[in-house]
Amino acid sequence: MNLHDYEIGEKYKKSVAYFSMEFAIHQALKIYSGGLGFLAGSHMHSAYDLNQNVVGVGILWSYGYYDQGRDSDGTLRAEFIRKHYYFLEDLNITIKVKIHSVDVYVKALFLPSTVFSSAPLILLTTDIPENNFLARTITHKLYDFNEETRISQEIVLGIGGVKVLEALKHKVDIYHMNEGHALPLVYELYLQFKDMPEVKKRVVFTTHTPEDAGNEVHNIHLLYKFGFFNGLSMDEVRKITMIEDDNFGLTVGALRASKISNAVSKFHGEVANRMWKNTKGKSEIIYITNAQNRRFWTDRMMLNAFDSHEDYELIARKKHLKRQLFDIVADQTGQMFDPDVLTIVWARRFAEYKRPGLLKYDFERFKKMITNTEYPVQVIWAGKPYPFDSSSINTFNELILLSREFKNMAVLIGYELNLSRTLKKGSDVWLNTPRVSREASGTSGMTASMNGSVHLSTNDGWHPEFAKDGINSFTIPETKPSLSIEQQDHEDNKNLMDILENKIIPLYYDEPKKWIEIVKNAMSDVIPAFDSGRMVHEYYMKMYDI
Repeated sequence: MNLHDYEIGEKYKKSVAYFSMEFAIHQALKIYSGGLGFLAGSHMHSAYDLNQNVVGVGILWSYGYYDQGRDSDGTLRAEFIRKHYYFLEDLNITIKVKIHSVDVYVKALFLPSTVFSSAPLILLTTDIPENNFLARTITHKLYDFNEETRISQEIVLGIGGVKVLEALKHKVDIYHMNEGHALPLVYELYLQFKDMPEVKKRVVFTTHTPEDAGNEVHNIHLLYKFGFFNGLSMDEVRKITMIEDDNFGLTVGALRASKISNAVSKFHGEVANRMWKNTKGKSEIIYITNAQNRRFWTDRMMLNAFDSHEDYELIARKKHLKRQLFDIVADQTGQMFDPDVLTIVWARRFAEYKRPGLLKYDFERFKKMITNTEYPVQVIWAGKPYPFDSSSINTFNELILLSREFKNMAVLIGYELNLSRTLKKGSDVWLNTPRVSREASGTSGMTASMNGSVHLSTNDGWHPEFAKDGINSFTIPETKPSLSIEQQDHEDNKNLMDILENKIIPLYYDEPKKWIEIVKNAMSDVIPAFDSGRMVHEYYMKMYDI
């Protein structure tokens, strides 16, 4: 079966299967949680734009990640609502994988290129009548909190994905693992080739984060019992993985099973090479900086105004986009925001190291800023905490309760693709506050800059490759890593507030011509360097074709 509805470009004929736990292709297809999915979605869109021989392989999550609702007091309620997608095609293929010595049936559905202008996507599900109830739940929820379910999901993605591609008779030259979740595909390939060097020729790996949550470690005997290693003996598993103790790290397994691996920014490349420098037998770790698809993310009229070199058109379009965002603010919160007021947005996955509350760390200073009528500001928070992370949910709810004290502070729910785009188009300042070295890339700032929102960030992830402080963005100075977490937060908050109070806010109101120059510099500098057309081309040149 020919999976592509487009003619493959001459430079991109090598056949690639891109395995990812999540894909953010379109608002209507809710099979993603955050940045990893946004990145995979842009990869698929740009692979389509460049006519690349790429097919995505993922999982059709029956309940998605979760939907954000509100309890009666306005705080966050995680809702799990079954999704139905009538635009997916049935490939009429069902294969079997062994999970805990039981046959589990995996059905394949298909998203053609023409539906959302992306590379074709194969989505796997166990939620079918052929399976018992427990097996059906494997593909219910993205990143299920149960460890055994997570392991089962990874078996379905890795082994099931390879088997479906074989059943389709789709020739694959390169298997690309976007994070370590699809690692079982290596052991399916090993059963075919009986030789790890032959497997490695066909496998590449992208590591996306230095965080423990993105570098899963499981007990090797638990993985073995569940069939993660696809029926190989324990002796053979230890031999080909070089894992001698009982802690099996998916990232280590992937680094050793790939011909080449990559980090997702220059700085992350340095961090990743330090993290894994003592890993015997690992592949070389280069870096290919993440990027986002301009066609999908950018407001066309904003780009047209930028290209026309008429500042008044750019300013007028930004105000219109702010009004669209503020309609959502009013609808959700009852607060009426003003398009003439500087608007700061913090919006991404709620995680402790990203520090969603850093802006209000010194509460008296925050209060003074947000109640200033001479130089007013508006602040919006949005994002999804992990639905079973009580600490992150508490942080989210604290912000909601705090927002009731200020008419110019709002916290939005429903942080998915559409709201993310609206926030980026409607913000003036995109705030990014991770602890330095903890954010591998942080791509949200790229798409904000594409839409004329100025990036204000710690010097982490992609930001050092882009930032010209005071010219196209603003950088929060680095604190000493030897300081305690509390001292780092104190210093970073002080530096952040100094930049806002002494540079950004006065500049926006007192020097509007200089402000619009920074906006235009951000738009011109972010494209094409951080458009995913550059990224997917680099994957072919630096990883697939070597």
